[in-house]
Amino acid sequence: MHGKALEWAYEIEGRDFRNAGKVSSKVKEILKELGFDPAFVRGVAIASYEAEMNVVCHADKGTLHFAIFPEALKIVVEDQGPGIPDIELAMQEGYSTAPPEIREMGFGAGMGLPNMKKNTDELNICSTVGKGTVVEMVIRPPSPENDQDEAIVRHHHHR
Repeated sequence: MHGKALEWAYEIEGRDFRNAGKVSSKVKEILKELGFDPAFVRGVAIASYEAEMNVVCHADKGTLHFAIFPEALKIVVEDQGPGIPDIELAMQEGYSTAPPEIREMGFGAGMGLPNMKKNTDELNICSTVGKGTVVEMVIRPPSPENDQDEAIVRHHHHR
């Protein structure tokens, strides 16, 4: 990723279900305000919500870094927590290590990582058991005339 980026960072607290979803809502608001395509915004919101919920459900705390580059969006979520012992297994639909109390709230259905994969162009996960996980997502905006720079320039002159 090169060129100038607009960047934000938001803290996420583990087990803070009251505020769960706030960070992804902020990401969504920013993209809407910049005039990005609604379907694109929805996909980004789903991916960032799932990443945020993973921190809330599984980690002690984390940070969502959100950057808009000329060619794509990049979301990096770093957490301090138990880590993911088997990423390949965790990528399977329906697999979850969420405890019963989290499942009872309607979370932990094992669709988080698969949904992130579906809504991103690139998904990289690095995890150290006992330390935490870094999830990196890259999402490229659709461009009707396949000229990415044009599309982004239009967003910036949106105001």
